[in-house]
Amino acid sequence: MNKTLTLTATLLTAGLLTACASTPTQTRAIQNANNQYEVAGLGNSQVISKNNAIDAAYKTCGKKATPVLASEKTEYNGALKGVVSEKTGQVVTAATSVLGSIFSKGIGLEKDTDYQTVLTFTCRATS
Repeated sequence: MNKTLTLTATLLTAGLLTACASTPTQTRAIQNANNQYEVAGLGNSQVISKNNAIDAAYKTCGKKATPVLASEKTEYNGALKGVVSEKTGQVVTAATSVLGSIFSKGIGLEKDTDYQTVLTFTCRATS
């Protein structure tokens, strides 16, 4: 019982401390020697991080070119990474969100940096 209370208090404190933090959702492109670019997108889900990375790729190529994907890598960087598995981290995050809604507080462990997608691509001119 004591361990559960301590864990819950720790998770709620972490949620409160991270709730106000703001992080950019995209990085600027880095151009590699072989005319390939690399960008990263961040998000609180895999889909959001991929979409943010794709948006950054399109911005990099501009209106007269289209990104052509060479590689993609998505990684979980959640608050509990290294402590528990990704699935367990998601369950804990969902539980803190439920507790937050019960107590009418915006408590949650999810952050805009929970997932990171890195895209490597080239830009191909459109006609």
